[in-house]
Amino acid sequence: MNNSCVYPGSFDPITYGHLDIITRSAKIFDKVYVAILNNTQKKGAFPTEKRVEMIQKSCKHLDNIVIEVFDGLLVDYVRKVKSNVIIRGLRAVSDFEAEFQMSHINLQIAPDIETLFLSTLPKYSYISSSMVRELAYFKGDFSYFVPECIVEDIKQQYK
Repeated sequence: MNNSCVYPGSFDPITYGHLDIITRSAKIFDKVYVAILNNTQKKGAFPTEKRVEMIQKSCKHLDNIVIEVFDGLLVDYVRKVKSNVIIRGLRAVSDFEAEFQMSHINLQIAPDIETLFLSTLPKYSYISSSMVRELAYFKGDFSYFVPECIVEDIKQQYK
């Protein structure tokens, strides 16, 4: 195994909360795989290619980030990139229950892979991608919640 981790999510779109977890993970691990789930059961607001582009723009300051799209089981992707750590971000206690359950399922099917939880900074604890999408849809100001470099991308999506 190498000193890497996988930070999975939909990133639909990436927020300052996501960026906080990515940046802090990049200080701990030599390589961080930002893994965008291509969920065929659910249509995202942004195509996966656009999400990759927005994450690339947002993470330009980090040189140890790999951004990829995956489908299937997360643990299979983690093994594919030869990692053994999953990073999950927590905003509030309410996030913990679902994340805790998923970490135990992953541990049952892949005991060699660990899940580590990182709490986002308190100033980002209320930010969610769905809130950003709703604000953008209703032409509200969402610029406080996402990196400045992707504000126009989001506005274009909701024109």
